[in-house]
Amino acid sequence: MISILEGTADLAYILGFTLLSCVIAFLWSPLLIKILYRFKIIKGVKRELVSIDSQKNKDQTPVMGGLLVIITVAVITIIWNWSRSYTWVPISVMLLSAALGAIDDLLNIFGAERRSRKLSQIITLIKVHKDYKMRIWYIITIPWSIFKRTSVWIGSRTSKGIHVHEKLLLQFIAGSITAWWIYEKLGSAWHYIFLPFNIDIYAGWMIIPIVILIVMFTANAVNIADGMDGLAGGMLISSFSALMLLSWINGFGEIAILNATVVGALVAYTYFNIKPARFMMGDVGSLGLGALFAVNTIAIGEIGSIFFLGFLFYIEAITVLIQISGRYILNRKIFRMAPIHHHFELKGWSEEKTIMRFWMIHFVFVVFGVWLALH
Repeated sequence: MISILEGTADLAYILGFTLLSCVIAFLWSPLLIKILYRFKIIKGVKRELVSIDSQKNKDQTPVMGGLLVIITVAVITIIWNWSRSYTWVPISVMLLSAALGAIDDLLNIFGAERRSRKLSQIITLIKVHKDYKMRIWYIITIPWSIFKRTSVWIGSRTSKGIHVHEKLLLQFIAGSITAWWIYEKLGSAWHYIFLPFNIDIYAGWMIIPIVILIVMFTANAVNIADGMDGLAGGMLISSFSALMLLSWINGFGEIAILNATVVGALVAYTYFNIKPARFMMGDVGSLGLGALFAVNTIAIGEIGSIFFLGFLFYIEAITVLIQISGRYILNRKIFRMAPIHHHFELKGWSEEKTIMRFWMIHFVFVVFGVWLALH
């Protein structure tokens, strides 16, 4: 287990940032709510969800409420907790991922229709295009075209917003920044994967693709779980609270303060997101906070416990992958709808029942993750 003793901070001081962040977020939340309603930052309900009763009254609820957390955390960190060693990269990755989400949210609301050619159309153009230079261009870029088309399998089909392949590319950049920081700047101790019960695995340069994969998958997992009023916010409070505690125990004072700041802002956000929600998190919040959760967990050396610290987020994402596999391999659905919180809704659970049970289940596994991390 990695420990940076010189980064320790008094627990009362750390918790003070939770209170500070919560108060600041509550103070400026009316302004954000007014802006979101004034400019009609409303995405509406996805076509595949219109049949679900709990979604029918959400077509007039603004998105991008996650800005409450992202802006509060960024401002407090830059003013009171800026550290070139431990907080600038997590905040940068969070802001980059949040910017990606914000652009996607806005394009989905105000953007024009975007079309992309099918692979068969590109092959036809290679054969018949009159300009030989364009033929060469289509041939050279066909691997990119294949990537664009296959990426649709793992994402929602949308004619607006950022396409799946574009999201994956930008998320890869965010993951690469994190991997560079972990591998080059934090030292050789971070080239190991620390597992519970004092099991240390030397990963060497392989830690780079591992970190990139974790950051990308976690950001998307939180984004997938943000589908019910209060669901993602409540679970993130448990996860970041656990990270705050583990950061403090492991001696990462600045990162503990950063996690504490996130918890406070999330409390204010979730207060307004509980049904009936005044706003929804949107991609700006889910992608930004998902990436931040991954970066902070890796930075304090807790890769071995990350699955349990973010348990239901990963389960939600895995159910989507299972559903996709069933559709393309078995030609049938495995769940009534994925992610799995909608599966339980379609089985007759109310939205409130689903959310509260998911909160409790997630909390238990987060506690288990903390228990593992301490061994």
